[in-house]
Amino acid sequence: MSKKKAFVLRIDPNLLAKIEQWAADEFRSSNGQLEYIIHKALKDAKRLPQTKKED
Repeated sequence: MSKKKAFVLRIDPNLLAKIEQWAADEFRSSNGQLEYIIHKALKDAKRLPQTKKED
């Protein structure tokens, strides 16, 4: 398992409530949902390292 770094996040309580509900709808933790959202945003913005495709 890869190492993960902890950090403090200040977030509006109403926004957090929406994230918590979204996470519950998709059977994820709030932390897992935030990781999913950030990963998807990075992927959509093409900010993740490119993976080589095997021929």
